[in-house]
Amino acid sequence: MILHFTNARLIDPEALTDEPGSLTVQDGLITAVDGDAPSGATVIDCDGKCLAPGLIDWGVKIGEPGERHKESMRSAALAAAAGGVTTIVARPDTLPPIDAPESLEFVTRRAADQPVRIRHQAALTRGRQGREMVEMGFLRDVGALAFTDGVRVVADTRILQRAMTYARGLDALIVGHPQDPGLSRGAAATSGKFASLYGIASVSPLAERMGLERDLALVEATGVRWHADQITTAAALPVLDRARAAGLDVTAGTSIHHLTLNEFDVGDYRTFFRLTPPLRAEDDRAALVEAVADGTIDVIGSFHTPQDEEAKRLPFEIAAPGAVGLETLLPAAMRLYHQGAVPLARLWRAMSLNPAARLGLPGGQLGIGAPADLVLFDPDAPFVLDRFRLRSKSKNTPFDGARMEGRVLGTWVGGRRVFGMAA
Repeated sequence: MILHFTNARLIDPEALTDEPGSLTVQDGLITAVDGDAPSGATVIDCDGKCLAPGLIDWGVKIGEPGERHKESMRSAALAAAAGGVTTIVARPDTLPPIDAPESLEFVTRRAADQPVRIRHQAALTRGRQGREMVEMGFLRDVGALAFTDGVRVVADTRILQRAMTYARGLDALIVGHPQDPGLSRGAAATSGKFASLYGIASVSPLAERMGLERDLALVEATGVRWHADQITTAAALPVLDRARAAGLDVTAGTSIHHLTLNEFDVGDYRTFFRLTPPLRAEDDRAALVEAVADGTIDVIGSFHTPQDEEAKRLPFEIAAPGAVGLETLLPAAMRLYHQGAVPLARLWRAMSLNPAARLGLPGGQLGIGAPADLVLFDPDAPFVLDRFRLRSKSKNTPFDGARMEGRVLGTWVGGRRVFGMAA
């Protein structure tokens, strides 16, 4: 089938352009930009709406194996398609963790028949216990994109250094969670007047800087390729700048929730706002938005973490942390666009092009020969979010009842429509 998208507003994150144009797709690939419709093509009139590369959401939790009641491969894929996410990069914090070739092969088979692409990271240490590194070579051979223990920081510096040294020999990517585990243990909020007023166990932003400084010292010593999963404080940004100035192979990400919410959104102990790391001060949020705009922060992800009602309907400090985000990543990002803080092309560089480039994935581009993984969306369409209409099995979104803008009109993976308007 040949598709020809006409009357589109093309968002090109590689060229950082936002211009009218057309796109032709054949055999799952982009074959022409700004040309006429080929003979026999199915013409899709985009009506001036935005056409962009599909989102690549790095850091999604799927509940298979062990927690299918929270999120299955199927429900995650359907939520992703509805949110304009064409590639999910899943975390290894399953039950049991993805820490062996057999477990990675299992989830890879489960992901094979889903409407969007699903790729996996593997654990860095066995059982994510921080005591013994996994068999990285074997896991790489069966498709692991990167290695991470997620929010469980490897406290033993010697173990982490050995893992980084081994990963350097394989040219493997390690994903770290910058946080000092001693300072952050048991914390549910960021220290300050708000946490004191509400009596919530808190952690200083210093814990993130300390964890980042340690990890980057080991990166410098080993030469490993390294990515910070969530930078959430202003104090961490100069540390990143120094590492890059020193020539270290370092990138950094943040979550859409930390870019659009702050500690005051917790309100009356609203546990849907209980996240890891906790929501930060407004000054930190504003600094992160600026860091996305200037390219200091490379990647924006939803950090989709489904939790059932029983895990959230608890006192704030003991409620399970995390929020779903596959369907809200795009409209939440539109808040930054409508505020004039980050242009669409720059947002798409952080949500599509950069994760693809860092992980060695196809996608994130609108050039000839790129995969036809596309999202058509209206950045101005208003709606009120109803969490019960989300396709995720779990409904723990901090945006429930929020007025939002940005609606996905269609999603294509490899040129095949997986959501929205008929192709």
